[in-house]
Amino acid sequence: MQTEYSLSLANPTPLHTSLRQKLALAAVAIGVLMCLIAWASPTAAQLLPPSVFLAMSISLVSMGSIAFVHEEYDNKPEGIKNHGVFFKSLVTRGVWGWFLGVLLTGFYVCLYWFPEYLTGLVTVFDPLSKMMRGRPADSWFVYGTIYTLSVLLMGYKFAMKYRHNRYQLVRTASVTFFQLGFSFLIPSFLVLMNEPEYYFSYFWPLKTDSLKPDGIQWIVQSSSHGLGLFFIGFSILMTFVGVPILTYFFGKRWYCSWVCGCGGLAETVGDPFRQLSDKSMTAWKIERWMIHSVLIFVTVMTVLLWVNSATKGQVLGSASMAFSKTYGFLIGSIFSGVIGTGFYPILGSRSWCRFGCPQAAILGIFQKKKSKFRITTNGGQCISCGNCSTYCEMGIDVRHYAQRGQDVVRASCVGCGICAAVCPRGVLRLENGGLDINERTEDVRAIHVKEGTLILDNF
Repeated sequence: MQTEYSLSLANPTPLHTSLRQKLALAAVAIGVLMCLIAWASPTAAQLLPPSVFLAMSISLVSMGSIAFVHEEYDNKPEGIKNHGVFFKSLVTRGVWGWFLGVLLTGFYVCLYWFPEYLTGLVTVFDPLSKMMRGRPADSWFVYGTIYTLSVLLMGYKFAMKYRHNRYQLVRTASVTFFQLGFSFLIPSFLVLMNEPEYYFSYFWPLKTDSLKPDGIQWIVQSSSHGLGLFFIGFSILMTFVGVPILTYFFGKRWYCSWVCGCGGLAETVGDPFRQLSDKSMTAWKIERWMIHSVLIFVTVMTVLLWVNSATKGQVLGSASMAFSKTYGFLIGSIFSGVIGTGFYPILGSRSWCRFGCPQAAILGIFQKKKSKFRITTNGGQCISCGNCSTYCEMGIDVRHYAQRGQDVVRASCVGCGICAAVCPRGVLRLENGGLDINERTEDVRAIHVKEGTLILDNF
């Protein structure tokens, strides 16, 4: 069934939601309600066995989400649909946007500093944790499960929305694969094997513990099958060899848009909020100062910790632990967690990646100074519609480059390709040196007229 759209600025949103979508939303609401009940009262979930309670909750949320997305996109012409995005309270910093932002921020505050408040929810996840890891659940396993489920479900929505664009489909398949496999299943399997809970998709400087003296010591001592040295070797190899080589050939997108779990959440769950990124020159200046300051901070911290370890505590003494904890609290918890994700509805989906991630800073330096990747432009075809700048989640004024026919070679660009996907004239092309890898569809605009009503399937 096709949903009709009105062209009136007073009513730019769909005229109605189908019955199937309403039923799908009801299923999602019931599934979420079950989790909230378990969160509020540990005894409430005892109405059913925890395994049944969890299975029902996840099934309702998953099936409802898939059914809603299928009804929204499957039976309609291909094309990127952002109808009414500037009129919806949820994605324009309106009442619902602030409500969601406060709700997400509150959840992260509980997760990081008040995990005892999540006891009821943790109890429900015990059967899944015992099956996957051989031990009861904790708050971080609950978070990892919810995180992964969110990426998978919203990844399906993203894929349906951009299903005409092969590049976006492959990129979405990649981030969901790495999140499910390398950030959820493999770490759980390692715990089951009495090995450290190692995440192969994160390495220094994003994961500082992988190259800190105490972190390396913990990995080696925690390994019961001698895999600790392999984990350390992998971190060193990726940090000093893999990152430069892969960034030289593919730009920072190989990691930020194809592998990283933070980027995976931003590209799927955060997609509706990408237009909220600040495009001003002031924001760009703040971005450059902040992200490189964090990189300097983590580099100096790592070096000092190694010097302190080599001198047996003569440099920092007992302050070494406080130094490390300060970074973990300010950057690892508040910035990357609470602000980076909780503020999606306020600052956009890539505030952490743009302003704070030290891994993105290193990748950006390589991309800017020595990389084959760039976004080329054809200024003669640009009509200055502004779609590219509007939907750039990294706050880049892409139109400025397109109007002048200049290549977009910015350290902050994560190569998501959305600017090329939403361009109605084919002005932007993602390229690696002389190899044209433009992946956008030729049919980027489809206008259908049916029974006197104009239906827009793209911009």
